[in-house]
Amino acid sequence: MAPSKKKHASNQACVIPGGFTVLPVQFNSDSVAQHKLYVKEHKVRSDRSSHRPMDRTLFVLNIPPYCSEDVAKQMFSQFGSVQSVELMDHPGTSPEDSGPKLSKIFRPAAKQGFKVGYVVFENSSSIAAAKSHPHNVPLVVCTEKCLVKTGTQKWIQQYTESFIRTDNLQKIVDSFMEGYDKRKKEVRNLQLIVSQSHLSNIEAANKKTLQAVIRKNKRKELMNFYTWQHRNTQKEHIAELRKKFEEDKQKIALLRVQRKFKPY
Repeated sequence: MAPSKKKHASNQACVIPGGFTVLPVQFNSDSVAQHKLYVKEHKVRSDRSSHRPMDRTLFVLNIPPYCSEDVAKQMFSQFGSVQSVELMDHPGTSPEDSGPKLSKIFRPAAKQGFKVGYVVFENSSSIAAAKSHPHNVPLVVCTEKCLVKTGTQKWIQQYTESFIRTDNLQKIVDSFMEGYDKRKKEVRNLQLIVSQSHLSNIEAANKKTLQAVIRKNKRKELMNFYTWQHRNTQKEHIAELRKKFEEDKQKIALLRVQRKFKPY
């Protein structure tokens, strides 16, 4: 019974500290040497890019240089349909997320070395299948369906692919310039909308200020009118009092004259 338990244990996945599952890789079916990949489910909340859904993305470390995105896609497709594969030098946001997508012709030369990868599956069940893959069953990189060139053949292929036809280059440049013109037009339209909104806000503020000044002037004119009216009323009242005073003086003088005694 003991040997069967040991054999059953060897068929289980190997999980190391950090939550990573070890996936053995060998170059082809005849290779003796193996390479180790470390995978776990992508759960970085700060990375909210739409092309890396957390429930369907597998984070992979220690991808060898001879594995391209196509090769990695073919290798992980045994766990389920692969939607996309992204290889990078370091974990984090892809530089293409912050700018226009450039053709590989205009990109800086890729560093030759081990990569980190983000494998996006079409179904979330593929994540569990990859994490439960037996430790003693290596993934094969080079197969009949996916031939991987190394050594001299790889260098010749890279040298041949470094040349590009002028008509293809012209198409790439034209496509990039069309996208650039479209982005510039969108930026100008956005700036125009913002400037018009800003001008409308300024006009509204100026109109409001003008209305406040007009109301203030009207109140001032009204107060001045009331002041003038009050002063004019006072003047008329004083004049009326003076007139009555003069009339009273004349009446008193007349009475005095009328009361004068004349015996003869």
